[in-house]
Parts: sequence; structure tokens; C-alpha cells
Amino acid sequence: MDSTIGALVGLLLAIFLIIKKVSPAYSLILGALVGGLVGGFSLDEVVLSMVDGVKDVSSAVLRILTAGVLSGVLIKTGAAMTISNAIIRFWGPKRIYLALAVATMLLCAVGVFIDVAVITVAPVALSIGRRLEVPTPQLLLVMIGGGKCGNIISPNPNTIIAAENFGADLSSVMFANIIPAVIGLLFTVFVVARFFPGAASLRRRTEVPEIEEDENLPSLWSSLVAPVVTIFLLALRPLFGFTVDPLIALPIGGLCGILCMKQWKNTLPSLEFGLQKMSVIAVLLIGTGTIAGVIKDSTLKDHILGLLDYMSIGKDMIAPISGILMSAATASTTAGATLASASFADTILAVGVSSVWGAAMVNAGSTVLDHLPHGSFFHATGGVCDLTFKERLKLIPYESLIGATLTFCTTIMYLICR
Repeated sequence: MDSTIGALVGLLLAIFLIIKKVSPAYSLILGALVGGLVGGFSLDEVVLSMVDGVKDVSSAVLRILTAGVLSGVLIKTGAAMTISNAIIRFWGPKRIYLALAVATMLLCAVGVFIDVAVITVAPVALSIGRRLEVPTPQLLLVMIGGGKCGNIISPNPNTIIAAENFGADLSSVMFANIIPAVIGLLFTVFVVARFFPGAASLRRRTEVPEIEEDENLPSLWSSLVAPVVTIFLLALRPLFGFTVDPLIALPIGGLCGILCMKQWKNTLPSLEFGLQKMSVIAVLLIGTGTIAGVIKDSTLKDHILGLLDYMSIGKDMIAPISGILMSAATASTTAGATLASASFADTILAVGVSSVWGAAMVNAGSTVLDHLPHGSFFHATGGVCDLTFKERLKLIPYESLIGATLTFCTTIMYLICR
């Protein structure tokens, strides 16, 4: 029991420090150290658990760093903006909710971080929203919902780390959540957005409000090359049995995009931007790995399994539940998926859950509470739309409902397919 208490103390300490604006990586490392000592481990044992935890995520960190090539290319060349503009033009103002949700979903699905995807789509969304008199919180909620749906089918860090820790193929984990993502998108657009308090009816318009053209943006077809090449390479394994590791597929996709957009001058800026973004995630994952190692060596997972038995809930439900709990602890999809998969993968696999569905359920569960105020996503998305803290806070129940829908659908898919 002591090691369980220690693990919980470590998590709570890390959360407290993060709320107090201490670096998340250092907060997690200190939480791991204190949690291990409180749990009865010797200093040497704690350090060994922390190092082992980092080793467990080291290969995923390498893949995530190389994923920065694709993400950097899409953002720095303007390809992400071109894709989002095209989607919004295509759907039109009468379907503005669907347009924004699809735009953000697709950007996330092709490898753009969810916060960056929201920031990319937000200027166009706010411009159209002002003309159609749609409340800004509602616009943000739709973008976040679409982003969450895209995040569970993307080659983003959360999916990479979950697949890596379960020993599952990345493309298989991505494909497993396609149906839940589509259901989540429809739920966001036609349920959550429509019944959001203060939701305004869209004016009837026959023309799309003008979207400012930027001559420096690449064409749509060239913008699509990078994500299409990446998805094709990742799809070779499930389709033809030929494996191209994400470490190779993601950079190749990005470089092909650079060539087709003829933006060679943006190659270095794109690489630097992608590396900068991914380095932040990589450092966070190292911190997360330390506390995951302590949790893995504690008896916390045994008590959770015992609680599931007591509540007559199947032990395989530890996959989505662990994702939910760890995303709440870290207020991050990536850190939540890392903690849950690194700490509970062996236990989840031992109760008979396949590696693909274990990773898919953890990944979906990590979207339920990743938007809490002690994380950066909450503040980044609220800031880009100029929402007050109170306004941003009001979106949390609806964001959680969208994440819960994704998790529920993934769990149902698992129960059907197992």
C-alpha cells in the first residue's frame, strides 16, 4: 500500500507544481523522486525506476523528434493555412461548424499539434464568426472538438507514444480510431455546438464571407503532398505488409512537401520550427517517463484492478480509465498517453487486450481531461480567441463530453472487435 500512496503523492505534487507555473518536466521529475521515497523505495531504487521509465519512452522520443519535420513543413510553408482555408470555403457559412471542425480535425490528423491546429484555423474562424454573429466560445469549442477527433487518428506524439509502449503498429492504432473520430466529429457539430448555451442561429447567406488571399501561400494540391505521402507510407504495412517506420515516413512526407511546394528556402526554418516544437514535447516526455517508472514499480495498478473488480467492471477497462486519469493529472494528451501506456501497458496486455486496441483506448481516454487549467492547451486556445479565464473555463464540461464520447466509441469498437 505504501508504494501506491507514494505514487499518488508524487502525482499530486507534480500537479501542484505545474499549477504554480514550475516547469512541467522538472515538476514531474521531482514528483517522481518524492513519490518513490514516500512509497518506501530507497534513493538508489527510485533513481533506477526513474531511469528505467525514461528508457521505456526513449525510442518514442526519437520518433517524435523526427515527426517535427512534417509538422514544421506544414506550418512554416503555409500549407496548413491553405488546407484549412480550402475546407472552410468548400463547406460554406451555412455549415460553418462542420467546416471548422473538419479543418481542425484534418490538420491534427495529418500531424499538426492540436493547439497549433486551433491557432492556425482561429483567424479565419473569428473573421467569419464576426460576420455571421456566432459567439467566439462556440467557435473555439467546435475547433477543439474537431482537433480532439483528429488527434486520436494522427501521427502526433500521443499516438506515437501509445503505439510504441504497447508494441503496436502506429498506422493500425490510427486506423482503429477512425470510426470513433467520425462519430465524435458529428457529435461535436450536430449536438454539442447546437446545444451550447448562448448558441446563435446562423444567418442565411448565399455566399461565403471572403477569406483573404495570400499570394505567398502554396497551392492546395502542393500543400496536400506532405500529408498524403506520409499517410501512404504509414498505410503500406496494414495494406501490403511492408513496414515503413514513422521515424522514416514522417520526415520523408515533410521533405516531399517542401519539394512539391518549391519552398526550398523554407527547409531550414521548417526544420528548426519543428525541432523546437518537438523538443518541448521530448523534454516533457522525459519528465513523464520518470514518474511513469515509479508508478510502474508501485502497486497502484493492482489497486486499480482491485477497484474495477469491486465495481464489477472488466479489467480490460483499465485502458481507457488509465488514459482519463493520467490526462487529468497532466492536463496533456501526450503526457497522459505516455503515463498511462508506460505505467499500465503490461497490465493491460496481461488481461487479454490486444496491443492495438490497448493503445487506441488509452489514446482516446487521454482526450477526456487534457484541457484542464493546469495545462498549456487551456491557456493557448483561450488566448488565441481572446477569451477570459472564466469564459474559457465554461468550455471544459463540453470538451470533456466530446472526449468521453470518443473514449466510449473506441471502447465499444474494442468490445465488438475483440
